[in-house]
Amino acid sequence: RSVQKTHRCLVVAEEAGFAGVSAEIAAQVSERAFEYLDAPVMRVNALHTPIPFNYACEAYVLPNDDRIRQAVDALLA
Repeated sequence: RSVQKTHRCLVVAEEAGFAGVSAEIAAQVSERAFEYLDAPVMRVNALHTPIPFNYACEAYVLPNDDRIRQAVDALLA
């Protein structure tokens, strides 16, 4: 219903974007609600690297406020 209301979809997940849950969600939304979308489905995922144990490095690799905000701005542009 959110896609029908906003005509947009942003999927945020801590996994790598390739062949994960976020990819499947994006595919399902594209298949089932394509006629409602005004923009492509966007995903914000962890960077394509192993997640480090160091907190500062982990915060950089995982989706953060800045990357999510940039994706929302791009989605609404």
